[in-house]
Amino acid sequence: MEEKEFGTNFFEHLMEVLKQDERFFSVDGNILRNAIIEFANKFDAQLLKILLSDDDVKKFFFVDVDGVKVFDKDKFTWVINNREFLPDSYTSFKNKIGLVDEGGNFIAESKKVALVFPYKDCVLEGGQTKDEQKRDEIFYNEILAPEDIDRLLYPKVFTGAKKFSADGVEDVTSFSDTDNLIIKGNNLLAVASLLKRFSNKVKCIYIDVPYNTGNDSFGYNDRFNHSTWLTFMKNRLEQAKKLLRSDGIVLIQIDDNEQAYLKVLCDEIFGRQNFLTTFYVQVRYPNKTLKEDMNFHKEIEQIHIYQKSSEASPNLNTTEFGFEKFIYRIEEKELPFRTIELGGKKVEIFNKKQYEIKTVTGSKYGLKEVWATGTILDGNSSGRFFRDFLADRYLQDGYGVLYKVYGIGDDIFDHRYFTGPQRVRATKGKYYQGVPIDKFYSEKNSRTLPIENFYDFAANFGNCRHEGGIDFRAGKKPEILIATILKHFTNEGDIVLDNFLGSGTTAAVAHKMKRQYIGVEQMNYIETVTVERLKKVIEGEQGGISKAVNWQGGGSFVYCELAKQNQKFVEEIETARGFETIRAIYKKMVKSGFISYKVKPADIEAAAKDFEELSIENQKKFLMELLDKNLLYVNYCDIDDEEFGITDADKKFTRSFYGEG
Repeated sequence: MEEKEFGTNFFEHLMEVLKQDERFFSVDGNILRNAIIEFANKFDAQLLKILLSDDDVKKFFFVDVDGVKVFDKDKFTWVINNREFLPDSYTSFKNKIGLVDEGGNFIAESKKVALVFPYKDCVLEGGQTKDEQKRDEIFYNEILAPEDIDRLLYPKVFTGAKKFSADGVEDVTSFSDTDNLIIKGNNLLAVASLLKRFSNKVKCIYIDVPYNTGNDSFGYNDRFNHSTWLTFMKNRLEQAKKLLRSDGIVLIQIDDNEQAYLKVLCDEIFGRQNFLTTFYVQVRYPNKTLKEDMNFHKEIEQIHIYQKSSEASPNLNTTEFGFEKFIYRIEEKELPFRTIELGGKKVEIFNKKQYEIKTVTGSKYGLKEVWATGTILDGNSSGRFFRDFLADRYLQDGYGVLYKVYGIGDDIFDHRYFTGPQRVRATKGKYYQGVPIDKFYSEKNSRTLPIENFYDFAANFGNCRHEGGIDFRAGKKPEILIATILKHFTNEGDIVLDNFLGSGTTAAVAHKMKRQYIGVEQMNYIETVTVERLKKVIEGEQGGISKAVNWQGGGSFVYCELAKQNQKFVEEIETARGFETIRAIYKKMVKSGFISYKVKPADIEAAAKDFEELSIENQKKFLMELLDKNLLYVNYCDIDDEEFGITDADKKFTRSFYGEG
């Protein structure tokens, strides 16, 4: 048989050769593609023996190196995966739902890298101070082909390391295994840099990804097509997976615009057998309209949850005996309509539309309903307070009112809720008390219950804008959501990663719940929002979950940045105004020598007139394309190169981080 080019006939011939091994075909004769690839990746001796037994197959997949046959595993895998020759139902399904790129190649098998993306992975335009401000041009995205990727994912140099603690802030030159860590920089490259120290050490990854709706904080996400978004997610999930412990969990929050596609992609990356469940989270009230011209009102978001392996074991719900009556939770939907002082105590007053009393599973965090009547009116401080100050308040405040009285009670809360009469001619009221402190902290027998997968956090999403003492409007998540996740999927001391950190909710909650955390964010507000929020946590701020976990402050975290190289040019290009500025940037780029090896400056100079006739936007795009993206940040292997000007302090910290200091 003559040596052939790859084609249908060769593929059929290869299948005949592989049929010598029954491991590769089902009982009904269908090819088991995944089994073949798995054995190829392991360089299975029996598989290699079969392939070497046929001259045509041997010539196609083996290279002769000084008389030694070297197996081209990548070429073999590509042939086995090629959809043109494997028109099975799963492949057809993936084609239909868009898990292929513009060229028809599988996203899951692609080696391309989506470098940046809008929302939580970009740099603000010059002059823009809030990420909700929409402008036509804020960042540039680029997908790098495999042949353009050389040292992109090499470990990077860290710079400007500081430790924040109750004692203030100090420069540091070392990093310990127990330090909390916040990194400013591209989240793909930062996670790749974490691998050297944290591979197989992270217990839980929570990420709130860009939803790709066209309506995220930036109004032009629709410029980025579906396959680009999938490539972006694939790159980051593959790197993050390497950080997970064998019993680790990853949770990805999304809405229904991309959630189905994300689910299929995650099935491939983590394995369908490792899908645990999807949490459905109500994020807004049914009667709250965002836009009057919307055909559908989206109230629910999803969190897809995967384990790295069957070793994972979530913490189930616990019902503690003795708390069966503590089955109420009160949600404040709006701010109180009045605040007064009664009996020397601050009292906030809510009308019946501003709050809701919900029934929940009995627990130490619940409230117990007590009628303020009879001997109760004389028997304790709450009964006496109702008798003396609230019994007749309905004459002034109306019926169905809720009173939030501060500085009363012996439970973990700093307040107690009271209700007055609910209707005309009614005279009785109630109060809602928490579990007494001594009982709250006592050890009780308990039984486990399954973890629910629907959560009504609409009120919490509506009221979390100022949570943590910082104002942040773009996709901020309430602390109770992250606390619920960490309660079920981590324990004290576990490492938690959020590489789409945003306003820092994950880090803040992990800090309060005594989990170690790593957060990554590229947006400039990381210093003015995220870090400031964590400083307040250390100071003991009492928002969010603080009271529920008895947070009193303390702890520390280390903040550092990826050392910029070509990223400096990226930011200059993004903020440039006018041709002269762009021209000056180009000259600096050429002088630096950090442009793509494919670029010939002489050719550019020869076409200078044509370049000047381009629009400002196209001039910027051109400069972006000239940059060598492998050199956005300084690689660790170049730390001693004087050209990059890495300080002795940064060298010492970086070496300590990578365990070589």
